[in-house]
Amino acid sequence: MAQQSRTDKIIVIGASSGGLAALRELLAHLPSDLRAAIFITMHIGDRQSLLPRLLAQVSAMDIDFAMSEEEIKSGRIYVAPPDRHLLIKRGTLQLARSAKENHSRPAIDPMFRSAAISYGNRTIGVVLTGELDDGVVGLQAIKAYGGMAFVQDPQTAEAPSMPMNTLRHVEVDGCLPLDELGKTLGQTIQQWGTEADSPWQPRRIEPFATENDLTEDLSSGGAHALEAVGEKAGMSCPECGGALWELGSTPLRFRCHTGHSYTYTVLSKAQNETVEEALWVAIRALHEKQLLLGRLIQNSKDSGRNAAVQEYELTSEGLESHKATLRALLAKLRPV
Repeated sequence: MAQQSRTDKIIVIGASSGGLAALRELLAHLPSDLRAAIFITMHIGDRQSLLPRLLAQVSAMDIDFAMSEEEIKSGRIYVAPPDRHLLIKRGTLQLARSAKENHSRPAIDPMFRSAAISYGNRTIGVVLTGELDDGVVGLQAIKAYGGMAFVQDPQTAEAPSMPMNTLRHVEVDGCLPLDELGKTLGQTIQQWGTEADSPWQPRRIEPFATENDLTEDLSSGGAHALEAVGEKAGMSCPECGGALWELGSTPLRFRCHTGHSYTYTVLSKAQNETVEEALWVAIRALHEKQLLLGRLIQNSKDSGRNAAVQEYELTSEGLESHKATLRALLAKLRPV
């Protein structure tokens, strides 16, 4: 087991769908005496999780859920707990139940972003299997602050979207299958240990620094802070209805004044869900209108008002046509 002392070298790992198997294989190929701290965020939502226990079965390193204000030590693995973003400060940890990012809490981007700002060129970011593109923007922050970026080979991933989107938007230092990735991470940390440390000068690179401030504490600026780093997008947040600001173009991404954050792929998916919900509501309303017309038809028949019966039946047929049109729209909805 690695000696547990303060460290200036960290590895941050993000995973989603298929992440448990990928994490177990990756950790199994890391050296047990790794002189770095490891941080893991997997999309586990607010459900009870046994993730640390399951990962401990394949690694000799100490593994547990992270705790707020916990000291960061070498040779230890910290896992983001359910329903909390794991934020990395210089030497300590912070857990935040701030707004979801990419519809997730814990999310990968907040952890990556905070790691980049706190540890700079002594940070390695790793994106594993998963859907959509959480982690891409956070990995861009790690590169911007001088760190290194690695990604699981998409051909070996159960869910290749996250690795593929990473390769599309980030200049990575390696794209490897899990066994080779684990060995490469160990070798990189060992190489860092033999090199003279370059002095780390904290700096602000936008919009990453402002976004990190907002995740840590929304009272640090809110809408005013977003005005300084982005432009109003003229769209509303799918989760809270607040105004969205456009913050970047590679990939296109957005953040609202209450803190929710989306890449365009996640926002598009959320908008599709909003449209789908609205269409189902419209279909339900049309169906209920038909039920009322059915009662009016029967009432008119009982009263011998044949002209009214015909009028109501024609109206009902028109509503059925509208329902068919809406169902056809539902069938065409696809995530971008």
